[in-house]
Amino acid sequence: MARFREEYPGFTPEEIVASICAYEEEGNIGDVLAKMPATINDAPYTTLVVVDGGEDLTGEVARTYPGVKVIEFPVNLGHGVALQVAYRYCIDHDVKYVVTLDADGQNDPAEIPQILAPLLSDQSDFVVASRVLGEDKTSDLVRKSGVRFFSLVMNRMTGAHLTDTSTGYRALRVTMLADVLDRLTQEQYQTAELLITCLKRGWRASEVPTVWYPRASGTTKKGKNWLFGFRYARVVFGTWWRER
Repeated sequence: MARFREEYPGFTPEEIVASICAYEEEGNIGDVLAKMPATINDAPYTTLVVVDGGEDLTGEVARTYPGVKVIEFPVNLGHGVALQVAYRYCIDHDVKYVVTLDADGQNDPAEIPQILAPLLSDQSDFVVASRVLGEDKTSDLVRKSGVRFFSLVMNRMTGAHLTDTSTGYRALRVTMLADVLDRLTQEQYQTAELLITCLKRGWRASEVPTVWYPRASGTTKKGKNWLFGFRYARVVFGTWWRER
């Protein structure tokens, strides 16, 4: 954060922030940033890239895009930590809404306005972009089955009616994040922890359809399916037990 303040002295973010957490995504981050809309509903917004350490040039690539602001960790701390840093920044700077999306090209930035819409109309506090309601263009049937399985489990735990509870493409009310941030502990797999915590504390969740694309290049950082499933299940049940 000291480097951030040196790079952008006096900078104040807009009321809407699009946050992209990236770990060794130099081959993909540029294409994602190139597709970011010029405005959101004719309003300016801030694009914030949080680089979670790594040995490649993700941060340098992101800095070449005009208007993009970069927080870069000196070492890898985990996707959950990167998200928490982005959330804390938004809370501390009076941001109203934050949209999180992936750096690997699986999310279409053109969908940001429709994902934000339920927040702007005060119909929701937590909006999930659902690949089940929309279209999942990936080919991993195990992962697709896992999306539906964990959605069923989390709905039973929370009383929600969501079809996709494991996506990182979402829009969040920052006052909601201020309420839950100090309860978040996960270094990885924070999607489940955040959603369960928010629902258990009475915040409103809804979803809109999305098109989910295959990773543009490189390999997933989530690990093999069985390992990812085990770790994700541990977070789901651990968070539910904590918040019950």
